Amino acid sequence: MPRVYLDNNATTPVLPEVFEAMKPYYGEHFGNASSIHQRGQASRSAVERARESVAKLLGARPTEIVFTSGGTEADNLALFGLASEGDHVITSSIEHHAVLNACKHLESIGCQVTYVPVDRRGLVDPNDVRRALRPNTKLISIMLANNETGVIQPLEEIGSIAAEASVHFHTDAVQAAGKVPIEVNKISCTLLSISAHKIHGPQGVGALYVRKGTLLQPMIYGGSHERSRRAGTENVPGIVGLGKAAELALEGFTRGHVDRIREMRDRLETAILRSVDESAVNSDGAPRVPNTTNISFSHIEGEALVIALDLKGLAVSTGAACSSGAIEPSHVLTAMGLSSGQARASIRFSLGKQTSSEEIGYAIALVPDTVARLRELSPVYNKVSS
Repeated sequence: MPRVYLDNNATTPVLPEVFEAMKPYYGEHFGNASSIHQRGQASRSAVERARESVAKLLGARPTEIVFTSGGTEADNLALFGLASEGDHVITSSIEHHAVLNACKHLESIGCQVTYVPVDRRGLVDPNDVRRALRPNTKLISIMLANNETGVIQPLEEIGSIAAEASVHFHTDAVQAAGKVPIEVNKISCTLLSISAHKIHGPQGVGALYVRKGTLLQPMIYGGSHERSRRAGTENVPGIVGLGKAAELALEGFTRGHVDRIREMRDRLETAILRSVDESAVNSDGAPRVPNTTNISFSHIEGEALVIALDLKGLAVSTGAACSSGAIEPSHVLTAMGLSSGQARASIRFSLGKQTSSEEIGYAIALVPDTVARLRELSPVYNKVSS
């Protein structure tokens, strides 16, 4: 039985080139990057080369890149590093929980937070952001691409609004990096978060872009690592892996890798919609990253479909991996106006660089039959169809 992995928004496999780049820093080049001797400076050079690669991916300066333990820490550092008691923060109702739960904590310490809505396509209206501005607004945090639907938000407009109001602007770009070109100056953001394991790098490392001149309060205290913005001995192998993954992501835009993934996603999406009655793409009509489709299947439970497909060798998900096991339906889909039943009946398919055309063919053959079998077991569906 083949094993097909279409849950790349949860995590991606480390590419062989990334793994090979990391290996020497687990053995021969084991030095602490803060040490001044030869072994330490070899590690320092590797860290700085990776910093340059990440900066190129984002259109930033190397000195504006802060390495973290992942996207969650980068998001938290952005919010807690700028907002404090008495400040006002604007975010959206569909953010990743790394931002939403950070905002809940900010509220508990005396911050005011406005959660702007989205339309049925999952898009934020920039005018809602403008209307939410207050004299004490310190930060706007709107994600670049949603992790569940892949919807790309109108960040250039939102960034212009933030700049006009002299308000800091952060974007969670974890699900956008490597999938769409990113230029921090074009977005006009102050801060931007990415994570290595979403772009075929290792788990446990990420980065926060911090625009030059931005005063950021650190969350972790210790040494003067990362220009005193994030204390702690650098994870040299992980940082090297992130740097290599960033290089490969940039190459993907020029070598047609992204276009190939989009073509496979569209093929999968079109085939499922043609083969399965009462199925629909959530966020249809909105701009999306090329690897993601979120499809609702009426009269079934999404978790049952995930399990049934997994038993046949196809790995997909009902939404964010961080929320797996949650009783409540997706906050993203319900914010878009889907009912609880529709949200629970939705499946996310997300492709990666390693996805093959043959694997897409396998999924196309498997999904319709599996949905049909689950519907046969549904008393509601049988009652409606009869």
